[in-house]
Amino acid sequence: MMTYDVVTFGEAMVRLSSPDYRRLEQTPTLDVSAGGAELNVAASVARLGLASAWVSRLPTNPLGRMIANKGREFGVDVGHVIWVDDERAGLYFIEHGAAPRATQVIYDRKESAFAGIRPGMVDWGALLSRARLLHVGGITPALSASAAQTQREAMIAARAAGCLVSYDLNYRAALWSLEEARAAQLPLMEFVDILVTSLPDQPEVTELISGESGADPAGVARRLAERFGFRAALVTMRGTPSVWRTTWTSLAWVAGEVFTDRRYEIEAVDRIGGGDACVAGFLVGYLEGDPGRGVRLGNAMSALKQTSPTDWPWPTRSEAEALIADGGTRLVR
Repeated sequence: MMTYDVVTFGEAMVRLSSPDYRRLEQTPTLDVSAGGAELNVAASVARLGLASAWVSRLPTNPLGRMIANKGREFGVDVGHVIWVDDERAGLYFIEHGAAPRATQVIYDRKESAFAGIRPGMVDWGALLSRARLLHVGGITPALSASAAQTQREAMIAARAAGCLVSYDLNYRAALWSLEEARAAQLPLMEFVDILVTSLPDQPEVTELISGESGADPAGVARRLAERFGFRAALVTMRGTPSVWRTTWTSLAWVAGEVFTDRRYEIEAVDRIGGGDACVAGFLVGYLEGDPGRGVRLGNAMSALKQTSPTDWPWPTRSEAEALIADGGTRLVR
């Protein structure tokens, strides 16, 4: 029976993006792909050489199959997806900007197949008894009450099975208010071992749980971990000097020690999925017993991911390791 290093749970959608910097109302064509935070993490984990599975609920139609096939292409086990007839896949649209016009994301995911997931549909006890870590996040509870209940069910089952739980706060203002997000997520923190949050570009995310948006990320990580008893806290830090130029780094607090890394300067072709690639790299390093290496691996994976289109993590582990070693701007031939 298959065992997994990481199991993720969440929605993935069909992604429709306008090419050549066109506005959505202007473009006659759309580029079609797929993506979703938790599937992105599972794909990066598999890309880095560990075994991953993704749990979700998809419609039995070409769009649902396209999403699952993309995960399968990256080596993710999608055999635990729940398939349903006569329902819809969620969609999201991307309009890539150029300074001073920001990139815009529009969701069309209301009443999607995933939003209809309910407690009891997944045998979490059986699945998570064969997994080292469950990864979930703050998007799922915003999609429906039943999705929130199912995520809580999964986290409780993970704790009972001795499976670690990582949680990415991943706030989406388009889905719910800060007050709603805090009320739904604060009670979940008792089941979390590894928390992921973001500073300084989204201080409201950390404020959801900690009530603080301090300028000291290491201090925030430490205080969060001490308050809730987390084993680790990862803080990602993105800077946006312009739409297509970004900076990226992260740090982690683990068992009383802070691990930091260099800051990458990125010509960002597509920022979406960069945070997920970082999370995956950190989780891989953590599971391999070297959280400091995990911070470096996550930052390198994120920097490289942001240089190619779509959500998907095309960098290989060897590319990430080479970037960590030498900075990576030389000609490769």
